[in-house]
Amino acid sequence: MSALPSAFPTYQSNASMRLLAEQAFSRAAGAPLITGNRVDLLIDGQANFDAWLEAIRSARSSILFENYIFRNDSLTLGLRDALVERAKAGVKVMVIRDWLGCLGQSARSLWQPLLAAGGELRTFNPPRLGSPFGWLSRDHRKLLVVDSAIGFLGGVCVSAKWLGDAKKDIAPWRDTGVAVQGPAVRELAASFVDNWAHLGAQLPPGFLDSFNAIEVAGSTDLRVVATVPSTAGLYRLDQLIAAMARERLWLTDAYFVGITPYIQALSAAARDGVDVRLLVPGTSDIPTVGSLSRSGYRPLLEAGVRVFEWNGSMLHAKTAVADGRWGRVGSSNLNIASWMGNCELDIAVEDREFAQRMEQQYAADLENSTEIVLGERCRIRLQQPRHRKPFAGQGGSSGRAAAGALRLANSMGAAITNRRVLGPAEAVSLGGGGLLLAAIGIIAVIWPKIIAWPLAGFSFWFAAVLLARYFSARRRTRQAEKPESPDPD
Repeated sequence: MSALPSAFPTYQSNASMRLLAEQAFSRAAGAPLITGNRVDLLIDGQANFDAWLEAIRSARSSILFENYIFRNDSLTLGLRDALVERAKAGVKVMVIRDWLGCLGQSARSLWQPLLAAGGELRTFNPPRLGSPFGWLSRDHRKLLVVDSAIGFLGGVCVSAKWLGDAKKDIAPWRDTGVAVQGPAVRELAASFVDNWAHLGAQLPPGFLDSFNAIEVAGSTDLRVVATVPSTAGLYRLDQLIAAMARERLWLTDAYFVGITPYIQALSAAARDGVDVRLLVPGTSDIPTVGSLSRSGYRPLLEAGVRVFEWNGSMLHAKTAVADGRWGRVGSSNLNIASWMGNCELDIAVEDREFAQRMEQQYAADLENSTEIVLGERCRIRLQQPRHRKPFAGQGGSSGRAAAGALRLANSMGAAITNRRVLGPAEAVSLGGGGLLLAAIGIIAVIWPKIIAWPLAGFSFWFAAVLLARYFSARRRTRQAEKPESPDPD
């Protein structure tokens, strides 16, 4: 029997409603429930890196490695050398790196020893002249699958920055990963294979056959939610969890830029008596995103959502836990870039023991956090401020600034069309938006060429792209409709 509906007491007494809830979750996530797994939490970078290296060294048939960032440092070189050793031993090693994530972090030359040893490397979505905005979609997944034995995923990139810097008194980054054993490993491998096929030639049809007979490894039920650009499986699932949580919904997110529908879902849950908490970084590796996150605190606080900021060097985890029975861990942040723009990978676990371990970790994390509250004049302030160590260095994820711009556009659109009443926090953002539009208007009147020339350039570029694709589509259509040559026999 599915563990999911029992996570929400409303459905405990009605078998048909339990099945309906199971169906709703499967359809929302676009992922079936997989039984018979074992899931272990891996807290922070060192635990993840150690487990990865041990698994890589034990590989006998295949290693599938996919990550947003591979940084050229001693940690990455150690993992790469382990991959090289396995490739020389005849193990099939395949690596997917993201072009933007690795920009300024490492070059393709980092992987020359692996390629020379027979390994394979593909890069996700480098800039192309024929795709002006294609670069906005990223492969933000963090995945390692070794043989058909074990899979790892979470928020950890391949970079020594996750280990901190003891010489500079910089603590390790706070992040969460998981190790998965059991039938779900096949779905993790399948997500890699699908992405690999979009970047070049497909793997042989029987590549996943060895994953079909994975034995039961435990009693944990889970879903593998592998999203690609323009799909919203995890967003629908997050909305559904916010709607169904009865007692607690505790969220951790590195780059929170909540869009209006999700803000409203969390606010509605809090007003209904659910203990909704949000833990975010106090100091971010992308300061602009930290500012955008803070701009969204007010409607949450006004609704009764408790917001906490991490006091350490960087909080990079992406997790959720509801009612002590359901938990999510993966690469997806709570913003439009992850929900709609990127390739992401998460697991949604329906198991009391796992969720309670997550709640225990969450409670421990709050011990090193500062709560944000509304002051006497409804100003946002820190409650019991604590010392925060300065953040050193850049790195981590990107694309959240676009999410903040989208949220601002959503507020401005609502104001212009009068389609809904704006909350106090949204109303504040309209002043900046109005000033920005006024500035653009003034520039257009006084120096029209500053606006016109770039607009003309983009128009010609997009026109060339669309016409090229039109003629390409016409050519393919004509070839498909062309009658086959008669058989000479």
